[in-house]
Amino acid sequence: MCVRVVRARFAPDRLDEAIRLWREAVAPTPRQQPGFKNARLLVQRETGQVMSMDLWETDVDFQTSVAWNAAQLAKFAALFAAPPW
Repeated sequence: MCVRVVRARFAPDRLDEAIRLWREAVAPTPRQQPGFKNARLLVQRETGQVMSMDLWETDVDFQTSVAWNAAQLAKFAALFAAPPW
């Protein structure tokens, strides 16, 4: 099993918008990817920091999902307070 963790920070006034975007436009899409197991979004409201985690069955599935992940991150470009890490 492989896990991807992406951390990011949003301005407090954009955090709810980012959460909504993740729930509506990101969370449903990995189910269409081979080997997807689960995804979670952890939020620390006080700081605007979030951690997104997605689990993949195999390393091959994980590697195949890299382009998918880049496309998902691009959806948040206007909302980030700092680049994701």
